[in-house]
Amino acid sequence: MKAHHSAFCVEETEDMVKELRAVLAKAGIALPSLRIDPASLAREAPCPRIELGGCSVETAARLAAALR
Repeated sequence: MKAHHSAFCVEETEDMVKELRAVLAKAGIALPSLRIDPASLAREAPCPRIELGGCSVETAARLAAALR
């Protein structure tokens, strides 16, 4: 049961990364480092986290404008 739950959590997180990347692209924003945090998968029962990573000041400004 734990393995199934863990696999579902990883799959759900992968889907969210894809969705977030697509939504950001529609707003003209690309976060090159957007991915699943590999360290969060290193547990026996993974609890995936999404790493947004770094971006340029220009990208941060576009992101802030999109969130306003």
